[in-house]
Order: sequence, then structure tokens, then C-alpha cells
Amino acid sequence: MILVGIDIAKDKHECFIRTLEGSVLHKPFSIANNIEGFEELYSKIHSCADNEIKVELEATGHYSYNILGFLLSKPTFVLNPLQTNQFRKSLTLRKTKTDKVDAKTIANLLASNLDLTPYTHAAFQNEELKSLTRQKFR
Repeated sequence: MILVGIDIAKDKHECFIRTLEGSVLHKPFSIANNIEGFEELYSKIHSCADNEIKVELEATGHYSYNILGFLLSKPTFVLNPLQTNQFRKSLTLRKTKTDKVDAKTIANLLASNLDLTPYTHAAFQNEELKSLTRQKFR
């Protein structure tokens, strides 16, 4: 099984790919928050040639909507950033917090908690409806 951790940001996302057993397949790398970046991520995931893939990212509001829409065909999990923060703190006493460390932490959290509920197409549509409703009220 391949586990992908993605730290979401406005312009670029940090990604980390590992196996369930802990082997690093791709060290942390950046992708752009656009279709070219998503295609790059897709090709790196499929270069690992495994049949089961799980992707996890933090819920960071509208910055993650594009990549979530792209990844709906894969089992994708969305975490509360507080979960990731607490998990990172439980692993080390150092106060290191970078996007690359977060991407690795997200993948490790997915490895330790495999019974998460995946993000669904209905949840994605609900987010789109919320966005439209907010825009209408503005």
C-alpha cells in the first residue's frame, strides 16, 4: 500500500510518498496548486506501481478544493489540522514545523490510523454548495 501525505498551501503543496511498511518512495517534494502540479503528483504516485493508494491532507479551507476534486477517484482522507499538530508533537520534542515535515507527518498519521472515513464525492459537492451559498450572501 502506498501512502501519500499532502500539506496544503495557497500556491504550492508539499507531498511525501511512503509505503505502509515505512519505506520512503519519494522524499518531500513541491507541486503547484494547478492541474500541471496535480498531474505531476499523479505520475509520481503511479511510478511507484502499487495497486492500493491512500492520500491524506489537511482541511485548510478553499486552498484544498482543487486538489480534492482531482483526487476524488482515489481514497482520500481529510484531517483536521489540530490532529496533525498533536500527532507531530507526540513524535518529537523539537519544535520543527515546516511544510515538508508536515507532509511527512500527515503520511505517518495515515499509516498509524488506517480506519479513517474517506472523503466522498457528496462531501465535495457539499463544499461547493457552501461556497456558492456564501458567495450569494455576499
